[in-house]
Amino acid sequence: MRIHLTPIYVDDQKKAQAFYTDVLGFQLKHEIPLGAALWLTVVSPEHPDGTELLLEPSQGHPAVKPYREALFNDGIPLASFAVDDVQAEFDRLTARGVRFTQDPLAMGNVTTAVFDDTCGNLIQLVHAA
Repeated sequence: MRIHLTPIYVDDQKKAQAFYTDVLGFQLKHEIPLGAALWLTVVSPEHPDGTELLLEPSQGHPAVKPYREALFNDGIPLASFAVDDVQAEFDRLTARGVRFTQDPLAMGNVTTAVFDDTCGNLIQLVHAA
C-alpha cells in the first residue's frame, strides 16, 4: 500500500496552480473540468508517477474554512514537503517572493522551514539527515 493522492484545499484553483507550478516547481498532472471546479493535480517533476497533490477548491465544504483558519492562525502547516536542502529551497523560494513564517530551523537531525502558499495554507519544508 502507498499514498496515491492527497488533497490540499485552496481558495482559488487557478491561483494555486500557478503558485504550485510556476513558483514551487511542481508539474501539472491532471486538469479535468468538473462543472465549476477542476480535478487539478500536480506532482514532483522528480517523481511524475508518484503521489499527486490535489488542489481541491475549499468552497462548499463547511468544515474546511474553520479547520484551515485554526491551523493557519496557530502556525501549523497543513502539509509537509521533503527537500534535499531546506536552506537552498528557502533561498530559492524567497528570491521568488515566497513569504516564510518560519526560517530554516535545525532540530537535531531535522531541518524545517514554513511558508505561506498564498492559497490559505502553511506548508512545511523538511529534510531529515
